[in-house]
Amino acid sequence: MSGGLVVLGWPQVGLAFVMVLVVLLLMVATRVGRRGEMLWACLRMTVQLVLVGLVLGWVFAHPSWWLTGLIFALMQVFAVATILGKFRGRLSLGLRRVVVLASTAGTTGAVAWFLFVVVGLSPWYEPRYVIPIAGMLIGNSMTGITLGLKALVDGMRENRDAIEDALGLGAAPRAAIAPLVRSAFESALMPTINSMLGTGIVFLPGMMTGQILAGVDPMTAIGYQIAILLGIVGAVGTTVFLALVLGARTYFDARDRLRDDRIR
Repeated sequence: MSGGLVVLGWPQVGLAFVMVLVVLLLMVATRVGRRGEMLWACLRMTVQLVLVGLVLGWVFAHPSWWLTGLIFALMQVFAVATILGKFRGRLSLGLRRVVVLASTAGTTGAVAWFLFVVVGLSPWYEPRYVIPIAGMLIGNSMTGITLGLKALVDGMRENRDAIEDALGLGAAPRAAIAPLVRSAFESALMPTINSMLGTGIVFLPGMMTGQILAGVDPMTAIGYQIAILLGIVGAVGTTVFLALVLGARTYFDARDRLRDDRIR
């Protein structure tokens, strides 16, 4: 077929599940467990995407500022809840507050800059642009904060003696913990950096592929993809930086002493 959009019907989508069955057979042959988890993941993914498709179809047909704002807020709440769920019982109240602040402030700023300055969106609440772009920026930031916080929390526990020694020698809390924050920041940014390094040669990102399949000119799709990747870098870098810098400070009291209760 030359030109035009190839629309996949549900029978064709169903044929794609054959590939999952092949993997399940390989898992059985090699006695690999988690086959039930694989089936459940496929079923849940399918149901979730169908429901999202129905909701988005209605939202796109009835754009309104309050509905777009509500969906954006729900995405933020889900992202924060997911991050906190990864550290159940391991974060102090102060660090949980930092997660809420860093995630919402960092991603909201990045999304606003991308949509209003880079894209020049009008009206500002157009859901066809706001929802997918916000989803990509918030989702990647969520992963970045999770990686950065894990490195920070584990590093504080493993390097407690070294930090206390530095404080004892007169170092300020910021200087004593700087190497740890720097390492955590690097760990959080690495997946995003690796993704950019492989883009275009190793793989074509999903957004660009979708646009090309939909008939958009490849150069237009590439322009959007470059802007999106740069937006993701900005969102991840900002949110992780805020989470680490503000989060590291919660491990010290008002007299700049290390709080062992927060480390434990």
